[in-house]
Amino acid sequence: MIARHWSGTATGEGADWYETHFVSEVLPGLRMMPGFRGGYLLRNDNTEATEIRVLTLWDSVEAIEGFAGPDATAAIVAPEARAALLSFDPVTTHYDVVVADSVVPS
Repeated sequence: MIARHWSGTATGEGADWYETHFVSEVLPGLRMMPGFRGGYLLRNDNTEATEIRVLTLWDSVEAIEGFAGPDATAAIVAPEARAALLSFDPVTTHYDVVVADSVVPS
C-alpha cells in the first residue's frame, strides 16, 4: 500500500471551507477510483496559518497515476480549493506503508 501526502495552509475560514470541500467533493471522487483505500484530512490550528494535511492510501503507484496522471507526484488541487488556500505544495510525497493498524473510533 502507498500513502500519498500533501499539505497546504489556510486561514481558519479557508480551512473550514476546505474541510467541507474534502468531504463533499474530494472523497466521493476518490472513492470511485480503482485502488483508492481511504483518506484522512488533518488540521492544525495552533500555528499562525492553519495547516492542512491530506493523507490518502492507495493500492499502488499505478492506482495513483489513474488519479493524478503520469506524474504521480503532481498535486491535484481544484481551482476553487486553490482560492481558499494561502499556500499549498505543488507536489506530493509517497511512502510505502510498512505497518498499518486501525481502531474504529467509538
